Amino acid sequence: MIDLAGRVAQAREALLAAGIPADEAAGDAEVLARHALQWDLTQYTVARRDPPPDGFQEKFDRLIARRVAREPVSQIVGHREFWGLDFEVTRDVLTPRPETELVVQAALDVYRTDRSSAGVIVDIGTGSGCIAIALARELPSARFIASDASLAALTVARRNAGRHGVAHRIAFLHTPLIPPENDVDIIVSNPPYIPSRQRDSLAPEVRDYEPEIALYGGPDGLEFYRRLLDEYVPRELNCDGWLIVEVGYDQADAVKALADPRDWEIGGSYRDLQGIERVLTFHARRRPDEEDAAE
Repeated sequence: MIDLAGRVAQAREALLAAGIPADEAAGDAEVLARHALQWDLTQYTVARRDPPPDGFQEKFDRLIARRVAREPVSQIVGHREFWGLDFEVTRDVLTPRPETELVVQAALDVYRTDRSSAGVIVDIGTGSGCIAIALARELPSARFIASDASLAALTVARRNAGRHGVAHRIAFLHTPLIPPENDVDIIVSNPPYIPSRQRDSLAPEVRDYEPEIALYGGPDGLEFYRRLLDEYVPRELNCDGWLIVEVGYDQADAVKALADPRDWEIGGSYRDLQGIERVLTFHARRRPDEEDAAE
């Protein structure tokens, strides 16, 4: 009889044949096997050379068939880890990705540099709520507003906030814009930044299963950054406040160029494991005419 490890190896070959990249297929097969078994990694490791329990193969086959159809593993199992926390994932939200953890890190670095900057933090396009929730866990004295244009996404985010014990500290607002708030110290966002013309070139896991509203940022992918840097943020962010955004793999220079030097001082940037600039920070400036008016 083929043991559990052998069944997982067979599933890996099926995933490879379906076009799943080799660096994902083995891990996906194992994750789905553990999901079918409802076992943690330790249980699986100890028993992987044993025969599979009754009913396993039927459940496992159904899960592998969904992955062969290129449904993301996170949506099949219904969750994904982010910042050491477990988040519910559905088709209504983006799957939290490792590079987005750099947004959390950047916000924490800003807080450590300027302790006055973490009174109110706004997360625009919160999706699953992963950024706001991770920050709320790290910064217990801060207050949070998490907004999204998708009511379905906010429903998921609220459940995630409840799961991690911070729902009472985050106000969730159904709006595509910056919430009306006159005392914002930090704005964080992982906005839609994929150029719409690139839709057909995306992996099926992204193109066919993740919400379009969270993916596409207009023809050049920069539409949301223009709105953040030119229209909404300068009105709502405190003088000396911070804007922290994730950007696409080749967009850092283009996004920096959108920042009017009268409004913004470009702060730091954070690179992912491939050395790509993925997160940018902008420090709000007061325009000279505003300084005159304040005197």
